[in-house]
Amino acid sequence: MRIDTYLSAVFRKNLKATGSGAKRLLPVLFLTFSLCFGQTMPAMAESEDAENIELTEAESASGTEIAEATEFAETETNTDVMVQGSETESVSNEEITIDDNYRNYYEIFVYSFYDSDGDGIGDLNGVREKLDYIEEMGFDGIWLMPVMPSTTYHKYDVTDYYGIDEEYGTLEDFQALVDECHARGIHVVIDFVINHTSSQHAWFQTACEYLASLEEGEEPDESACPYVGYYHFSQTQESSNYYEIPVTGSQVWYYEGVFWSEMPDLDLSNEALRAELEAIAAYWIDMGVDGFRMDAALHFEESDTSFNTEVLNWLYSYCLTLDADFYMVSEVWANEATIADYYASGTPSMFNFDMAEAEGKLIKAARGTLKVSSLIDSMIKWQEDFSAENPDYIDAAFISNHDTGRISNALTSDENDIKMAAGLLMTMSGNTFVYYGEEIGMKSKGSADENKRLPMYWSETDTTGMTDGPADAEEGIVSSFAAADEQLADETSILNYYKRAIALRKENPEIARGTIEKVEELCDGNQGAILKTWEDSTIAILYNTSDEELEIELSGTALSGMEVSGYLTLNNEEIALADDTAVMPAQSILVLR
Repeated sequence: MRIDTYLSAVFRKNLKATGSGAKRLLPVLFLTFSLCFGQTMPAMAESEDAENIELTEAESASGTEIAEATEFAETETNTDVMVQGSETESVSNEEITIDDNYRNYYEIFVYSFYDSDGDGIGDLNGVREKLDYIEEMGFDGIWLMPVMPSTTYHKYDVTDYYGIDEEYGTLEDFQALVDECHARGIHVVIDFVINHTSSQHAWFQTACEYLASLEEGEEPDESACPYVGYYHFSQTQESSNYYEIPVTGSQVWYYEGVFWSEMPDLDLSNEALRAELEAIAAYWIDMGVDGFRMDAALHFEESDTSFNTEVLNWLYSYCLTLDADFYMVSEVWANEATIADYYASGTPSMFNFDMAEAEGKLIKAARGTLKVSSLIDSMIKWQEDFSAENPDYIDAAFISNHDTGRISNALTSDENDIKMAAGLLMTMSGNTFVYYGEEIGMKSKGSADENKRLPMYWSETDTTGMTDGPADAEEGIVSSFAAADEQLADETSILNYYKRAIALRKENPEIARGTIEKVEELCDGNQGAILKTWEDSTIAILYNTSDEELEIELSGTALSGMEVSGYLTLNNEEIALADDTAVMPAQSILVLR
């Protein structure tokens, strides 16, 4: 962090917290600024950077600010991802906490994560018990897959939008988790499933009973039963996705259920339903939820982008009236052009499926089958296409999730390629999303969803908290890598590579927020370079995705004269930078500023 930004932020935080009493700091801060920079406090205090820096509680404690600021001004200390050695020019970096909607999220399938009560099923208290682990990894956001009551193990068919599934705990447990997350600076995003409900939801059951009660030729009346307008009912079977209602009456009625007969689709054009969903959104926002992950946004109405984006805009706009910083990320499992179209909704994020999965850009680049130059071209295309629809977009970068095969399978358990993929992910723009177990190289198997949602592999020897996982998951799916506890103790493990990658990302906020520019003269085969500019700061990212050490000459390029800000190497090897020449080990990433 720059000293001017740091000290100005200290001053602003203290002033906000203590009012006029903070003026006692002014002479000391004035002197520090003058000694370091020959600049006056008022000029620096107006820095826009300072407005965006959120200091920790310890930093803002009375009396601590002056000592820490002075020490910071007098000394520079490299972190464990900084280059060491006299021949390498480097700059000191610290993790910078900026309180905005750029985050690094950890996706959690609660059912398989951590069991706090010994019933073999993960629960919310188990997530809370593992917040130390999540925080240590560097994640500052969690995405909880559905937690509301449901009839299935995955819980994507909701029976009650105002509750917590009893397998996971209680509303009090959920509130305790949210409160603890917020105390640690971790945002909480939950799945909000509004494309459909469970067939066991009271809305659907009441509507079916009402339809069965109608006499021959009698038309439904929403004033008599509002719920009949919540779903797509018809007296004709309009497609193979329409099923006969489960209650027999004098007339035959069908309902739409695209995903499954037990997941009847909601009619999101219905105003009464929208009012209901607004009340539900308000309920969870009041509990402290920071954002929604919108499931199946592509399917609100099949093949109707205009309608679907209007739905997203409506709900997001409503949520913003309750929380001006509310976040929304939507699942639009489609090609890049379609994802771009959905940014016309004005909502901040869409999962970038173009970079994800076994044949996505990141896996291919990590394998070395996609040249770095091509990856960079895709990065710029995402930037241009998404920003054209929503200038304030925040890309949602990921490699795998609960519906896809795991990275370890896509990369045939090649540890180096897995690390390379993780490093590439952590240099993408926007927010990153990591699926639980990805950081330790967990496996999946085949196309069965249950095999993609296996128990988190905490330990080989200590079974405390280990879950049983989905009942229909295949047995014998064994990880090629050690459990989390062993990897934590191994400095060169996949897990600790993820930790370093997240730390590097947080130390250089330009990575997530910056505008990308390709450095053409440094893009050749499996090497490439970009600039990222955010506000008044520019960094460079240099990639080597090959299996060989590369010596890259920077003179005469935009990277000439820059200093090392951090790097990622497979086994903590050093990246040397001297006389404008970077010596990059195989599959490494270098950040310069």
